[in-house]
Amino acid sequence: MKLAFVTPELDPLVRKTPLAELARVLPRALSQTGNEVRIFLPASEGLDLTNLPPLEPLGVVSVTSGESSTSFSIRKTTLEGMVVYVFGHPVMFKDRQPYGNDEGPYRDNGKRYAAFSRAVLASLPIVDFAPDVLHCFDWTTGLVPVIREVEYAERQPDHPAAKAGVYFHITNLAMQGSFERDLLAQIALPHSLFQRVDGIELGGKVSFLKAGCEFSTILGTNSIGHARRIQEQDRGYGLEETFRRRSKELVGIPTGVDYKTWNPEEDTLLAQSYGAADKNLNGKRRCKVALQQQLSLEKAPRSPLVALLGRFDTDNGFDLVAEQLTSILEHGFEVVLMGAGRPDMHERLKTLETSFPGRCRLIEGYYNNTAHAILGAADLLLFPSHYAAGSAQCAIAMRYGVVPIVYSGSGLEDYVLDFGTNQRTGTGFHFKNYTGEGLLAGVDEARKLYKDQAAWNTLVRRCLRQDFSWQAIAAEYVKAYRRVTRRIRPREKSA
Repeated sequence: MKLAFVTPELDPLVRKTPLAELARVLPRALSQTGNEVRIFLPASEGLDLTNLPPLEPLGVVSVTSGESSTSFSIRKTTLEGMVVYVFGHPVMFKDRQPYGNDEGPYRDNGKRYAAFSRAVLASLPIVDFAPDVLHCFDWTTGLVPVIREVEYAERQPDHPAAKAGVYFHITNLAMQGSFERDLLAQIALPHSLFQRVDGIELGGKVSFLKAGCEFSTILGTNSIGHARRIQEQDRGYGLEETFRRRSKELVGIPTGVDYKTWNPEEDTLLAQSYGAADKNLNGKRRCKVALQQQLSLEKAPRSPLVALLGRFDTDNGFDLVAEQLTSILEHGFEVVLMGAGRPDMHERLKTLETSFPGRCRLIEGYYNNTAHAILGAADLLLFPSHYAAGSAQCAIAMRYGVVPIVYSGSGLEDYVLDFGTNQRTGTGFHFKNYTGEGLLAGVDEARKLYKDQAAWNTLVRRCLRQDFSWQAIAAEYVKAYRRVTRRIRPREKSA
């Protein structure tokens, strides 16, 4: 199968969010299973081509928006055996980050990504690629299926873009790419698209995310449970009606884990390697002692060590953590937090670090090597996000024998089975009420089991045996792509 991935980020070339890693490992897994994969990427600020073949010029593609036209250069390189097309623009993308700067999102993001979407579709004959499926990520690529249908399927049926279906991949529902309606005239899209119930309007604005959800052939999220929940009232960030109407085209496929990068049996960043065969988990205990020494934590082998990695904001549930962190520390836990957040939140955490010397440590920012060491040492991963279907962090944590604590309605059920519901299959703990008290109840449930060393070791080894490899996940995507190719022709006829 021929697959074209359209993404604003690609690890290691351009990385601002976890999407960058997903945009690399999923295509790689599909390529390794015999699919022909090409990746289409805008050349943003800081494009890192270290250790990649030099960019090869392929030509220029010109696109028209409104009364103006603009051109993108197309250059080619390869990454892990995959062809990557880099689209350069001297104003829209050069010297500019994918989404915005310290002042916030760029005001012309709508124009930027409308132009990039057009350039990708128009470039297919230039790069001599006729994909079966266009795999698009999040709001930045939401206009790809719209332009494909309006400007190619209806007007140029022999163009490669007209013959390709679209899999629209939602990893972040909260970021929707919303713009004032006057943008339509500026990007040469008919106002009728704004007036349709199944069009691109949401809350009185042009929504690129809704556009992708409405016009894609198949749309998907990173969890079966999340695909169900976003159809419920107030769970789909305003898109519930769209998801219910398109429920037959909505799929949920878990995010895989790159076990070449995340494997405690071969991880040279750990104090000692270990795995499920380590019955007494001695290797993991040595990693815990090493981290305690490194971070000047108390050497307390029977104190559960809790890790919290990510952004410290309400989207990730950190308001609940901040409310209960003092209580968690008072219950005998050691806590290590690594991530970024508002300055006032960091000051609050520093105060707690001072109040609980040797039991609480804050690491500002994200450091990959340190993340390996933390997961190698941690007993529990606190992951309190309200919506978290797009994250593989829990799956990675389990690979390191770290037991996750998650909100039961987050969409993470595909990763974390509740130990409280079934002790024979459980791989973590769910807290049922999305409140500070609910979070603390989930933490306390884990603390009680931790006191039973034999039962705890059994749970940890079960986590270590979980398989979320990309090879297994890639097969599920191929099934979804087949649905795309089966549906694309009937959709064109009904357009």
